Amino acid sequence: MTINLRLLLIFCVILFVTQASLAQFGFSHEVGVIAGPVQFRSDFGQRFNEKNNIGNTGYGIGLIHYINFSYKADCNCYTADNYFNDHFKLRSEISYNKTKLDHFGRWVDASQFGIDGQRLRAHSGEAENFDIGMQLEYFPYSIRAFSSQTGGWAPFISFGVHYTTSNPKQFTTFARQGGNGISDENIFNPDNIYGPWIQASGGEYPIDTSQINAWSVVSSIGTRYKLTLLSDLMIDFRFQYYFSDWIDGLNHKLPSNKFNDVLVWLNLGYIYYLD
Repeated sequence: MTINLRLLLIFCVILFVTQASLAQFGFSHEVGVIAGPVQFRSDFGQRFNEKNNIGNTGYGIGLIHYINFSYKADCNCYTADNYFNDHFKLRSEISYNKTKLDHFGRWVDASQFGIDGQRLRAHSGEAENFDIGMQLEYFPYSIRAFSSQTGGWAPFISFGVHYTTSNPKQFTTFARQGGNGISDENIFNPDNIYGPWIQASGGEYPIDTSQINAWSVVSSIGTRYKLTLLSDLMIDFRFQYYFSDWIDGLNHKLPSNKFNDVLVWLNLGYIYYLD
C-alpha cells in the first residue's frame, strides 16, 4: 500500500470517528469538491518576485466534509441557539496539488552568460503534494439565516492544521561532467547545479527528492453563495505554510529565498447538504 493510500485510509478513519462521536448529537453533514489554481512559493526563484510566483502556478483538487453544528439531521430542526453553533463549522479535507517549477527573474536572464547562469536555466522541478487536515471555519453572520433562503452570501475565515506527503522531483539538462539529457544522475552531480547553492549549503546537498512528510498551518478567507436550499457555491483563498523547506525537494541557504515553502490556492467549490 502506497503512502497516499495510507493517508486516504487515515482520513477516512478520522472522518468516520468524528462522525460517529458527533452522531449522538445529531449534527448535520455537508460534502463538497474544490478545485483551482495554486502558486507554490519555494526555493525556485526569489520569494517576492511576482513573475516567479505567477510562473510557478499549478493546480489543486480536493474533497471536503463539514460538520454543521447549527442543524440537527435526526430531527430536521435547528440546534440550541448559541453563538458557536450559529457561527462555526468544522471542515475536514483531503486534497492533491501539483506544480511544475522553474526559475524566473534576472538570475536566469539571457544576459547571464556565465556557467552558473547556464546551470540555473537548465534546472527545473515539480512539487506534488497529498494533503489531509481539518480547519475550523468562522462565519461572522448567522449560519441559520444563510441556510433559510437562496441567493444569500456567507463570508468566512478559517484556520487549521494539515499533514502533507510530498513527492518532489528535480531535473537538469545541464551535464558538464558527462551525462545525457534529463536524469537523476545529473541533478545529484554538484558540478551540474548552481554553484552558490553549494557554497551556501554548509556541507548539506541542497537537493533531496525522497518522499517528505510535514505538518503545515492553513488559513483562508472566502464566501459561500446559497445556490439552493441544499447546495452552496464557494470561493476560497488559502495560505498554507509548511514547517519544512524541503517540500519542493530544494533547500538552498541563499538570502534571496531562505523561508519555508508556502502554498497559495484560489479554489472554487460546490457543497451539498446531506439529510
